[in-house]
Amino acid sequence: MNLDRRAFLLSSAAAAVAWASPFEALASGAHESAGYGPLAPVADEATGLALLKLPPGFRYVSLGWYGDPMTDGKPTPPGHDGGAVFARPDGTLLYLRNHELSVHPRLGFRRSFADASRTYDAAEAPGGVTAVGFDPTRRRALATEPRLSGTVRNCAGGATPWGTWLSCEETLDDPELAMNGADLAETHGWVFEVTPRGAVDPSPIRALGRMWHEAAAVDPATGIVYLTEDRSSSGLYRFLPNEPGAPGSLRRGGRLEMLAVRGEPRCDTSKGLPVGVWLDVAWVPIADPERPHADPAARDGIGVHSQGLDAGGASFERGEGIFHAGGRIHFVATSGGEAGGWGQVFELEPAAARLRLVYESPGRSVLNHPDNLCVSPRGGIVLCEDALGAHPFLRGLTADGALFDFAQNDVVLSGERNGLTGDFRDKEFAGACFSPDGRWLFANIQWPGITFAITGPWQRGAL
Repeated sequence: MNLDRRAFLLSSAAAAVAWASPFEALASGAHESAGYGPLAPVADEATGLALLKLPPGFRYVSLGWYGDPMTDGKPTPPGHDGGAVFARPDGTLLYLRNHELSVHPRLGFRRSFADASRTYDAAEAPGGVTAVGFDPTRRRALATEPRLSGTVRNCAGGATPWGTWLSCEETLDDPELAMNGADLAETHGWVFEVTPRGAVDPSPIRALGRMWHEAAAVDPATGIVYLTEDRSSSGLYRFLPNEPGAPGSLRRGGRLEMLAVRGEPRCDTSKGLPVGVWLDVAWVPIADPERPHADPAARDGIGVHSQGLDAGGASFERGEGIFHAGGRIHFVATSGGEAGGWGQVFELEPAAARLRLVYESPGRSVLNHPDNLCVSPRGGIVLCEDALGAHPFLRGLTADGALFDFAQNDVVLSGERNGLTGDFRDKEFAGACFSPDGRWLFANIQWPGITFAITGPWQRGAL
């Protein structure tokens, strides 16, 4: 961003800011009143183990552990990542979650964990999606079912308004070159649509592009799909479907575009943006969404991104979680920010074609590389930390920029469940999302692979 433009933005901040500066909010102690109180170890109602630290009055149930038998008798895979909750007619809940797996010789993950009808690549592609049931009345886990596999590194995704889950591959592996020498039969780097029940079409939605996909959010008013890309200097994309609104409709084609900041071609949003100032945006076309590399010989992985940049698109530092709520879209740039790149949270208002930075981490002890995120039914934002070199938190963020701690990973195992042993307190949170009634927050610890359903006095705080 040039200095003249930056000076203009700073001078106009007082008139433009609707959210308070997060730095002012933190300095004033607003984070204390926004939260739910100090965190302390709480015993899991399923195992009796103290796996999470939570505020007073909150409780949780663990479910869908790595190694638990699924409906076909196979063990539940690890690598729990993004997810979404769906209500069932009988009052129970179904949590669809990704498994961010590629071939891992030491742990024995090589091939699809689903049957042939739900497998995309029958060679060495062990990623995918499972669905774990939960009974909120009896507070207990139900069966886990494989829904999709034969994919690679299913990271996050997003629920659709028509009741399906979009699962995103964070890779560009193909038969010519794949991680850990995997022998693949198909190309990867796609988005897949997964139904909570019944038949699954395991073929990718190619019009959504082939890239380092991370997450997706669908605007229910328009059917437009917004997509993040998890790589350094990534783009924010939107897909305008030809026929939105039903399972499978995204396969009927559409148009992929990348966000640009008006008046700032190739704007680098990772530094120099004042918090709270609205920027006008436009969208530039991606002519060839299936192009994985700008330079095929170099296999640079920027085939889609470079098309957007060449047309003036903006870049973000590792786009990850994204969520639609109330006509607005929030998304994360995990490594963006002036103070060492500890993370940024952005807000996009599609109807007004404008974007603003709503939070930027001042340091790793405050917010350490946010990843997945969701908006609660009450309007607060839940941020899942990757927390490199530390014990990750689930953090809460309010509309006035107040950040607070909600949960902390406290998983240490000595074989109590499925023989799992180790100190997992440095493993990331992922997959945060609320049940449709807003009573239960689901989240994962990615490794060893545990899902939690958390409930409590939400009305006492900002979530």
